[in-house]
Amino acid sequence: MKAKEIIETLDAVVYYGSDLDYNVDCGCGCDLMSDVLAFNHDNNVLLTGAVNPQAIRTCEVVDTKVVVFVRSKKPAEEVIELAESAGIILLGTHFSMFEACGRLYEAGLRGESIEYDF
Repeated sequence: MKAKEIIETLDAVVYYGSDLDYNVDCGCGCDLMSDVLAFNHDNNVLLTGAVNPQAIRTCEVVDTKVVVFVRSKKPAEEVIELAESAGIILLGTHFSMFEACGRLYEAGLRGESIEYDF
């Protein structure tokens, strides 16, 4: 799925985006950046309500190139500038995280299962 298809699917606002043809293979939805660090998949999109510089810094560490802020959360100019300097496509949607993830799943995007030893 291309970033521009994510925009269409989520009726998203583009805060920053230089390559909307960027291909996304996998999705992750969470607010805890420690969980994002545990999610290791190339070409992924992060859906989050954490609208802060730490979210962008975490995406830099795990090489996530697309971020969608959910629940109509608008990033501060500092966050947009940080995403731009990192080359991260920054989007926003009015949908809840649950709804946004469901819409992307319905459109064909999948997540990655993590197996734990209990």
